[in-house]
Amino acid sequence: MNYFDEQIALLEDEKQIDFIQHENLLLRSSLQERRTQGVSWFPISISGSEIGRGDYLTITIQKTNFLEEGHQFRFGMPVALFSNHDPETDRLEGIIAFVSRETMRISVRVDELPDWTRRGKLGVDLLFDEHSYKEMFDALKEAKQRLADPKEVNLVQQLLGEKDYPYDSTEENIYHNDLLNKSQNDAVGEMLSNKPLVLMHGPPGTGKTTTLIAGIQALLKARKKQILVVAPSNTAVDLLTERLHEKGINVIRMGNPVRVSDHLQTLTLDAKIDSHYANKERKNLEKQVSAYLDMAHKYKRNFGKAERDQRKALFDEARKIRREIDKIQDYIVEDVLNNVEVITATLVGSNHPNIKQRNYETVIIDEAGQSLEAACWIPILKADRLIMAGDHCQLPPTVKSSTKPNEGLYLTLFEKLIKRFPIAVSLLNVQYRMNSQIMLYPSQVLYEGKLIADSKVAHWELINDSKPFIFIDTAGAGFEELIEENAISNKEEALFLIKHLKENLNNLSKEYAEDNFPRIGIIAPYRQQSHILKEMIYADDFFNPFLPFLQIHTIDSFQGQEKDIIYISLTRSNSLQKIGFLSDIRRMNVAMTRAKKKLIVIGDSGTVVQHSFYKGMLDYVMELNNYHSVWEWME
Repeated sequence: MNYFDEQIALLEDEKQIDFIQHENLLLRSSLQERRTQGVSWFPISISGSEIGRGDYLTITIQKTNFLEEGHQFRFGMPVALFSNHDPETDRLEGIIAFVSRETMRISVRVDELPDWTRRGKLGVDLLFDEHSYKEMFDALKEAKQRLADPKEVNLVQQLLGEKDYPYDSTEENIYHNDLLNKSQNDAVGEMLSNKPLVLMHGPPGTGKTTTLIAGIQALLKARKKQILVVAPSNTAVDLLTERLHEKGINVIRMGNPVRVSDHLQTLTLDAKIDSHYANKERKNLEKQVSAYLDMAHKYKRNFGKAERDQRKALFDEARKIRREIDKIQDYIVEDVLNNVEVITATLVGSNHPNIKQRNYETVIIDEAGQSLEAACWIPILKADRLIMAGDHCQLPPTVKSSTKPNEGLYLTLFEKLIKRFPIAVSLLNVQYRMNSQIMLYPSQVLYEGKLIADSKVAHWELINDSKPFIFIDTAGAGFEELIEENAISNKEEALFLIKHLKENLNNLSKEYAEDNFPRIGIIAPYRQQSHILKEMIYADDFFNPFLPFLQIHTIDSFQGQEKDIIYISLTRSNSLQKIGFLSDIRRMNVAMTRAKKKLIVIGDSGTVVQHSFYKGMLDYVMELNNYHSVWEWME
């Protein structure tokens, strides 16, 4: 099977599972459950409507309640407006043109809103996102054609073809920035080279984003060519956009930021259009369109031919002016995009209609270790050269069609290229987060022992605490896991963690004031265990003064964060030694490397030690003389 045919088949499976899960959520869940899952807004109000591009009606809706709840709505996704009066028939489908925390603009293919929008309470459902899959399938098909193209050497062939990778071994780009360490400076030097592929491997706490930003600054200065910078998630794109803007780089954020901050909003295409000198003329024409529409809507339903003709003439005139507006807008958009230094977007967002046809000398993919391969090909097809940054030893992409790590869609293009072209890898080897005792085991197992702790963090500890990394063994204590409806938890282990945490907080209160009190993360690999821990802590008045310093979540929610103290509840405890996705050591790497000064792992050695990673961890902790049994706290 052809390389890309295999990718297409994997993506077909993923799409099918994703569709089934989404439809089950919409059809079998209550409105409250859908709202909690972030796939429905209810109730909402319609605050305005106008004729948009291509004769689409654009309606603006507002959340009227539950404003604090997050959601999964994103630019370009399909949605359905509905009324609770008759949600089966009272539905109008459209596409998201803009979305923030509590406001959404939806483009719909009607002249005016149907009557049912004026009765009952309204809501909006997120429909299955066919668009993202279409973009990924199209990219895979295009990449397949380029791989087989006999006429010219292109980037796809250089990355996957049988030809030797075209490196000029004599090329040397010496870059020096006093604010960066040697490995970071070397990585920027590689970014400045003419090599068609640069892979920046950034383990936890090694300053990957800082290095990437410095490299982008250096590239803009040296080459003076526009760069496309992409990442798999909106949150990651927002962070990059903010950091680039802070450095004085002229950057535009395609799509809509998830982070609700004024200066991020000013970096969007909408905001830059609003501030463009030619926009005044566009706004004047918009007012004319509104006036014609107002007149058209004044006609009643039961009118004669003359009134109907007049109404049609008013709509036709509004559309004619709208086409003039579209021409002005196209000019403004092109002018704005031609004058920015960096365009940022998600992987799929790099095919936003306004930038779909653009090509770039350099494309940069951040968080490449978390990026689905099919989505990566969308921006790669626009590039002459590619820079990827990430860490394939941390969280993999989100995959719904398989639970087997290290194969199928879990195996990223970033990881494949690292194995294929080790000469293209720049490893950032100095970490600025963890005490060296916390760092050493993950470094040995996952990073060939190459990580170095910077002198500022190598020996930092909590006050009166000389054990930065401890393991508390629950073996023999009868802390059996519980599996209910495929949810795994361990209540006794959670109760012990709470007991230990209370003791720890009492001791910390004697050493720290409120302004420097350590931040504590409590991590459980399983959602149900995380939920139980959260419930226990929020139900106990003892924790009330400490809640600002505590965060309880699953591993995935802690990616990119750091805390002074990390607790990990391994949860699994059974006679069959089943450990499920604890065997995905990338996830455990993320959990362990969130800790700065103290790491406390609680688990049943009898269950987890059959896996070499946990056996090695136990051996390492014993060497440090930091192994404890739960019985020490139960006497």
